[in-house]
Amino acid sequence: MQLFIFFLIVVTLIYVALITALILGWKKVASFELSGAAPLNKFSIITPFRNEAENLPELLLSLSNINYPKTHFEIILVNDESEDNSVQACFHFKQRNPELQFSIINNIRKTNSPKKDAITTAIISSRFEYIITTDADCAVPALWLQAFNEKIIETDAAMIAAPVSFFSARSSKERFLNYLAAFQELDFMSLQAAGIGGFGLNRPFICNGANLCYEKRAFYEVEGFQGNSNISSGDDVFLLQKFKDLNYPVCFLKSEQAIVYTKPQASLQTLFSQRIRWAAKTTAYKSVFAKLIGLSVLLVNLFLVIGLILTLLNEVNYELVLFSFLIKFLVDLGLLYYSATFFRKKTMLSHFLWCSLLYPFFSTLVAILSLFSGFEWKGRSFKK
Repeated sequence: MQLFIFFLIVVTLIYVALITALILGWKKVASFELSGAAPLNKFSIITPFRNEAENLPELLLSLSNINYPKTHFEIILVNDESEDNSVQACFHFKQRNPELQFSIINNIRKTNSPKKDAITTAIISSRFEYIITTDADCAVPALWLQAFNEKIIETDAAMIAAPVSFFSARSSKERFLNYLAAFQELDFMSLQAAGIGGFGLNRPFICNGANLCYEKRAFYEVEGFQGNSNISSGDDVFLLQKFKDLNYPVCFLKSEQAIVYTKPQASLQTLFSQRIRWAAKTTAYKSVFAKLIGLSVLLVNLFLVIGLILTLLNEVNYELVLFSFLIKFLVDLGLLYYSATFFRKKTMLSHFLWCSLLYPFFSTLVAILSLFSGFEWKGRSFKK
């Protein structure tokens, strides 16, 4: 047991050091305020969709409300073999908004990653120099393109990542769904905070394809998604790593006016599928920093679970495991506090204690499942 205690202490200290570094990185990324600069840049907005008839109207409405010259952006929706009324919803929108440059195309499948194929298919037919991707279950803010335009003018970055948050929680009659939404909200905010912290440390390692902008020219120069097309997800992270490895300037747009909103998963099953899908790509990370973050998160949660089991078996002293948990709890709370403040969701921190108790088990289970099992997503099965 002495060896376990030693590793628990070491893993906890490494985790605390890394999260503290991410907090410092968060502080280094200055909030971006819009100045009203002239709309100089043009954008191709790309959204792949599959069976999203329920979600598309909200996205399309938000796209129609974008406050930016209509001549300076186009919308490309990519149908990935939808089996519902998604395509009809898109055509109805197009008919009602003739002033928009709007096209609906079919995905051309070439790889094991439908979403990467869809984005590549759209980029080939795109007209403008900057690509922006978002998801079908999202809604974008009115000043979205203006924010990217001003950030490009200021930084001349080849890739700009931006924040994603959940829609304001709508109380459900089922208490379990309310807790499930709260758990996802805190988990998602921690991922956003860690990602922004990585940019602040000049070691960006994650971003979100629901709110990502990059130069079309640079996309082709880094050979797009080539090299990771066998992995179903990662249209955002692997592209970020390519840009960074080849010394293209990347940055984060830390602006409330650029936040894209999305929905939490509606069931425990889809939540696990989503997280397994995300976790499955971590073994392909090339960034040492990304691997170190991922490994430390896995190990500290795994050791806490093992520590609890050993405590119940009276094999280790509970004070040590409790101390490790409390240190992790406090440093996690520090990171989440900054994120919750930025997203104006500090009330969600009232759920932090029970989520912290549950998260080590959830995280460990997701990691194990991602190593040995496939997952289902959007009506498709993906094998390990």
